[in-house]
Amino acid sequence: MEVTGVIKLKGDVQTFGADFTKRQLVVTTDEQYPQLIAIDFVKDKCSLLDSYNVGDNVKVSINLGGREWVNPQGEAKYFNSVTGWRVEKVETAPNTPQAPVQQLEQVQDDLPF
Repeated sequence: MEVTGVIKLKGDVQTFGADFTKRQLVVTTDEQYPQLIAIDFVKDKCSLLDSYNVGDNVKVSINLGGREWVNPQGEAKYFNSVTGWRVEKVETAPNTPQAPVQQLEQVQDDLPF
């Protein structure tokens, strides 16, 4: 799966125990209703974020994961994780001037049908 959008936050590398590292990236999607997607990069994938900055347009390849945890009272709780494994910069198209509406109407009026 992939998530495309603008980097809102690039977290610092966090270390847990002797050999587990994690770094969070938050991407704002470019949809009608933008979503803030938190993506974790773990272990050797943390360094993939070094060359990216807040404001960059990116495409992030992700894996979705889920797990169940049963608390001491016997109730099951469910958790999801979004883990990134590749990041690519996405070039934005330069703004091209659009034809004024009047010109478009004239073209439509010239049509033979």
